[in-house]
Amino acid sequence: MNSRKTINDIQLEVDQYISQFKEGYFSPLAMLARLTEELGELAREVNHYYGEKPKKKSEEEKTIEEELGDLLFVLICFANSQKIDLQEAHDRVMNKFNTRDKDRWTRKEEEK
Repeated sequence: MNSRKTINDIQLEVDQYISQFKEGYFSPLAMLARLTEELGELAREVNHYYGEKPKKKSEEEKTIEEELGDLLFVLICFANSQKIDLQEAHDRVMNKFNTRDKDRWTRKEEEK
């Protein structure tokens, strides 16, 4: 059976991985640099798949999924290092979108 991990499970898994090393989490500025680096790699892959810039034959194959995974890992590291519960952060942002921004976009008509 394939059990799904909660965001809290994922944060704990990343924390257990990082906690085995003396270096621990990077500093906030280093973490931000890592996030920026990973976002750039994701942008490069998206540009290769959907943009006008095909990969060079010498470039290794990566996927958008792989780059999103790298970005997610660093984001979780950043959140963990700052003691941020990503489930709470998500709940807050969804509340904001469902209240403040509830009429911002054109809703799809319900099918009858």
